[in-house]
Amino acid sequence: MNRTPLFPAAASGARPAPLPGIGPVTVPVPAAVRFRAACPDCRGRFELAAAALRLAIGATSRTTFYTFTCPECGASVRKPAGERIIELLTGGGVRALRLHTAL
Repeated sequence: MNRTPLFPAAASGARPAPLPGIGPVTVPVPAAVRFRAACPDCRGRFELAAAALRLAIGATSRTTFYTFTCPECGASVRKPAGERIIELLTGGGVRALRLHTAL
């Protein structure tokens, strides 16, 4: 496996020399990441932690969605997830399930 360490980006785009005694930089996801959501049933608006959301990535746009339970009315909500939503959710620590099709 080829391991490429991450370094802070330089303004010129050039890769700076690593500092002695400092290894690769990890980018942690803050525990306080919250996502704004709305319930289509009760029309409530709220913020959810990453743990309250689930992302399912399928082969098509119809099988790619995210789900959550409305904290106000308890309804199970399923909404489509495009490329940008997938990027935001996975970057924010939402657990993803990759759906496979049977051959």
